[in-house]
Amino acid sequence: MNVNNVELVISAVRPEQYPEGDLPEFALAGRSNVGKSSFINKMIGRKAMARISSKPGKTQTLNFYKIEDQLYYVDVPGYGYAKVSKKEREAWGKMIERYITGRDVLRAVIQIIDLRHPPTEDDIMMYDFLKHYGIPCVLIATKADKIPKGKWQKHKKIIREALQVEDGDSLIVFSSETGLGKDEAWDEIKKRM
Repeated sequence: MNVNNVELVISAVRPEQYPEGDLPEFALAGRSNVGKSSFINKMIGRKAMARISSKPGKTQTLNFYKIEDQLYYVDVPGYGYAKVSKKEREAWGKMIERYITGRDVLRAVIQIIDLRHPPTEDDIMMYDFLKHYGIPCVLIATKADKIPKGKWQKHKKIIREALQVEDGDSLIVFSSETGLGKDEAWDEIKKRM
């Protein structure tokens, strides 16, 4: 998809703040510092639309990015970040759960995982949560440019086995540096619109 128009419509914490209308939404979930903002920026062809921070745990709201008046990317707070209080993590968890389980226009969750490392407990819990609620999932394995191409299949296998990826759930190798996987990710999104 060629993206010319993108706007951050709202940073929401409660359902009454979510945008109205019936545009399809795609939530981006992943642990803090996995590259969600870099993924968004690469997908929409912007350098800094989604803020990239050296400090994990910066996203604390549901950020709704309207793309080409056709769909929304919804950036949710990263999970698994230890430097926020337990109370704050629980509040984020409730906010994310309420959004993911209660939003009719949500078409899929794009779960972002670091290709270089086995999925964390939090990654596994998120995938299990999505499966439990029957929410479609697209898995994006980021940072592919950081490991040799010859090792991608081995790392994909580790992710598939750790998450027990169900048939029909895509696992796309992605690089925000090179754009690898961008077209494939857009294809998955378009199929679900």
